[in-house]
Amino acid sequence: MDNNQESKDGTDRSDLVSEDGKNTKSVLCQRCGSKVLCPGMAVFTENELFLPSMRKKSGLSNAEASVDGDTLTSHWLVDDMFSFENVGFTKDVGRIKYLICADCEIGPIGWHCLDDKKQFYVALDRVNHE
Repeated sequence: MDNNQESKDGTDRSDLVSEDGKNTKSVLCQRCGSKVLCPGMAVFTENELFLPSMRKKSGLSNAEASVDGDTLTSHWLVDDMFSFENVGFTKDVGRIKYLICADCEIGPIGWHCLDDKKQFYVALDRVNHE
C-alpha cells in the first residue's frame, strides 16, 4: 500500500494495517464473533473480487442463485490456509471456493481460486476487527 494507510476508496485503514502492511487486530466473524485470523497473519491488498451476498453455506454452492453480491476491493491476503484460526470452505463453484465462518457457516467472507494454492482473500467489509 506504498506506506500510505489510505486505500483507493479513500478509507483510512491506519488502525487496521501496520507499517509492514499486516493486520494489527484480530479478524472476527461479523455474525458470531468467532476469531478468523490473529494479528499479523495477513497482508492488506486491494484487488477487485466479486463475492455473493452473505448467507448460510447451503445457499452459496449454487452459482445461479449467487448473482446478487458485491465487488469488493479491500482484502486481507493470507498465503497459507493453516494461518486461519477458524475458517470453512464451500464446495467448488467453478474454480472458486468461498471462505465462510466455520462456526456459524455465514459467508462468504472471502475467496480462494483453486488455481493458486497460496492466495486466500478475506474481504475487510465482511469481517469485524478487534
